[in-house]
Amino acid sequence: MTRPFRFAVNLLRPAPAAEWRAKCRRAEELGYDVILVPDHLGMVAPFPALVAAAEATARPRLGTLVLNAGFWNPALLAREVATTDALTGGRLELGLGTGYVPAEHEAAGLPFGSPRERVDHLAHTVEEVNRLLGSGEFRPRPAQPRIPLLVGANGDRMLRLAAAHADVVAFTGARPGAEPGSLLPLSAAELDERVARYHGFAAGRAQPAELNLLIQLVAVTDDPGAALERLLRDRRSRLTADDASALPTVLAGPTEELAARVRGLRERFGFSYLTVLEEHMEAFAAVMEQLRKESA
Repeated sequence: MTRPFRFAVNLLRPAPAAEWRAKCRRAEELGYDVILVPDHLGMVAPFPALVAAAEATARPRLGTLVLNAGFWNPALLAREVATTDALTGGRLELGLGTGYVPAEHEAAGLPFGSPRERVDHLAHTVEEVNRLLGSGEFRPRPAQPRIPLLVGANGDRMLRLAAAHADVVAFTGARPGAEPGSLLPLSAAELDERVARYHGFAAGRAQPAELNLLIQLVAVTDDPGAALERLLRDRRSRLTADDASALPTVLAGPTEELAARVRGLRERFGFSYLTVLEEHMEAFAAVMEQLRKESA
């Protein structure tokens, strides 16, 4: 059975109250199903930002993409999650990851840890938060009987953890680069292998997880080469426009072509849940409208 699409926008830029609420309302007007926030120093604080988003909107779900587990004590995180779910009327979806930027941990005075240590801490966090929220004695109580869990994953241990616990598995379409905190994009073939690896770990699941992909670049244009060169230059990327156009996480071209590419992401990889970055919120809305028109 083919899952219906869900579309999310990841809001990165801090803003005063009126501006924050206005862009959340705009995301709802454009038809986004989920409003997400990250967990990086210098960006919005996740939980108050989501409560404010809930006050400004009625329909979208609200989530984190993704919380850096290394920033959080599991008991304190469970309190934040339960409170936020209650204050948002049961619209919360909890996204968790290991964190990948050493400089943020240094700035926060927190250990970064080896890859194994970070995955171990995330696994402990998932188990403890599930245990606490699943206990009838835990206070405060969330609004939802069970808060959906998204796990951001790429490596084998993370994919195995996601297969065991996650309702949504989020693929960044990237792997760690040589520079600390950097990411390198995965080719379509490399992403095929990662998704297949996840399915191998999840073979015994009764209910398949929803698969999410974070789209890095969106350009609705009749001249995709020029748009990609400009976007890549702005991001100081070493990729060429030709290299970028072949990546699953890059969408550049006319609206109808991009809608076809999005359908292809679902058909080839199983990605029915796509997230775009805040800077591409308006551009991707045209693609969502085209897809919904085609399915009407």
